[in-house]
Amino acid sequence: MRAVAIIPARYGSSRLQGKPLMEICGRPMLWWVYQQVKKSEKIQEVWVATDSPDIQRMCRERHMLCRMTPADCPTSTQRLWEAAQTIPADVYVCVNGDEPLIDPQVVEQVLPQGLEGFFAANLMAPIRSPAEAVDESNIKVVADRQGNALYFSRSPIPHPKGSLDFLYYKHLGVLAYTKEALEFFAHTPKGPLEQVEDVNELRFVEHGKPLRMIPVESRSLSVDTEKDLAHVRRLVEEKLRQGKLVIT
Repeated sequence: MRAVAIIPARYGSSRLQGKPLMEICGRPMLWWVYQQVKKSEKIQEVWVATDSPDIQRMCRERHMLCRMTPADCPTSTQRLWEAAQTIPADVYVCVNGDEPLIDPQVVEQVLPQGLEGFFAANLMAPIRSPAEAVDESNIKVVADRQGNALYFSRSPIPHPKGSLDFLYYKHLGVLAYTKEALEFFAHTPKGPLEQVEDVNELRFVEHGKPLRMIPVESRSLSVDTEKDLAHVRRLVEEKLRQGKLVIT
């Protein structure tokens, strides 16, 4: 099984313009994500998919594989589909480009054991605080007994009316797709639930497509604000001092 990771990297961001190129200890944030994913022994190649000539230039300078994709790609999943047209693979792994300390072993957990019956998968992590549960940037998810997604929401789900004894989960920005799944997404219009929640993965749910949810223990450190960036910079500096990260 050939697995390829693709990091969608859009220059424009409503909250943090030019985020992929923002410096962390002398390297762009996107470089850190790329290097972390490259550590995986189960992923054969890592690519960046972007619409930005500046990001493409940085990738070339740092010997990072890169594919240019249209500027009007409405979602990261659509950007993966565009890149997949010229990158052969059995499984395409989407890794968000704003988690510079992502654990490659966590990324690997989204990969299927085999291709038979596999369509798409998504990692999810336990929510450990009430603040996380009510934060709309944390997309909550519930799954059925077989582990397939039932619904995604920016609101806390399920509502704790009958019991408080429930472990809430949020989806992580690590997904795996077959090319068939990417093609389905690219050629299927948004449904009403996806439009209301603004959650890409609902496109699969609304049309009855299996999206396997895989629980992992992971404290995500995504960079969405200047405050997040300052926090991650401090963490990277500390790990460099401790020898837990190495710049090559």
